[in-house]
Amino acid sequence: MRNALGYAAVVGQVAAVVAGAPLLTGWMRLVRARLEGRAGAGVLQPWRDTRKLLRKEPVTPVGTGPAFRVAPALLVATTAVAAALVPLLSTATPVSGHADLIVVVALFALGTLALALAGLDTGTAFGGMGASREMTVAALVEPTILLSVFALSIPAGTTNIPAIVADALGQPARFASPAGLLAVAALAVAVLAETGRIPVDNPSTHLELTMIHEAMVLEYAGPDLALVELGAQMRLALLLGLLSSLFVPWGIATGASWAALAAAPVLCAVKVAALGALLAAAEVCWAKVRLFRVPELLAGSFLLALLSVSASYFLNGAS
Repeated sequence: MRNALGYAAVVGQVAAVVAGAPLLTGWMRLVRARLEGRAGAGVLQPWRDTRKLLRKEPVTPVGTGPAFRVAPALLVATTAVAAALVPLLSTATPVSGHADLIVVVALFALGTLALALAGLDTGTAFGGMGASREMTVAALVEPTILLSVFALSIPAGTTNIPAIVADALGQPARFASPAGLLAVAALAVAVLAETGRIPVDNPSTHLELTMIHEAMVLEYAGPDLALVELGAQMRLALLLGLLSSLFVPWGIATGASWAALAAAPVLCAVKVAALGALLAAAEVCWAKVRLFRVPELLAGSFLLALLSVSASYFLNGAS
């Protein structure tokens, strides 16, 4: 029974990320539209866009190689594997032992690298420019994510993410500590950069000189573009889910209980939707920073993550 529950949790996590990611994007667009005084297209619009793209004929630029063709599927696949590892619904799954912090971050980095190689493979000026910018951002974001979660792993004594979440459930006061507050601030900025949101990037922009993510995928069309968009939406949903699991872990099943597992998707959806609405509301008030100021912003988040590790080490060493 325990194995069946664990496999059901893994399937539920992947299904929730794949099916719920476009809904989260639609929800954030709707919140932003309402705050700007517009009606908005509705929560289901991203799914309608995906269906429209899937019906179109795929177009491959002349001269592109395997990197361009494989990148969309690889982006979705790596994010789906990460969704199976991150404890969104349960900490007791058959793959929990493999859900190490470094593995999860490496999966995100692999998807980013695949898109960057695809941008270079097109041979266009904008593709190369977007790939260069994306890797610059990734070089600063990935260490920040590692250090932010590592600060939380010090009290737990492990870098296994489900174990960190399970340990944090028994000590909720840990989130109000200086190390916890610094870690959540650093990880929040890293999530914005990793998902290409304001103030680092504008997902709705079409101005070539300011694009990062969009510049890499300008040559995609049809089903390939649908996969790229789905992969980006899945990464946003998964990173917001990771943020909620680490700092608001209540509602995640920790034992062999079908009732707890049944309630976990609802609570997870509420937490992620709340974070998405907060992010959408913040984007209405924020402006995109100038491109050459982005490294300064990300370096500041890295410093916060480094301070959170130092504070966590000092507090737990002192105790």
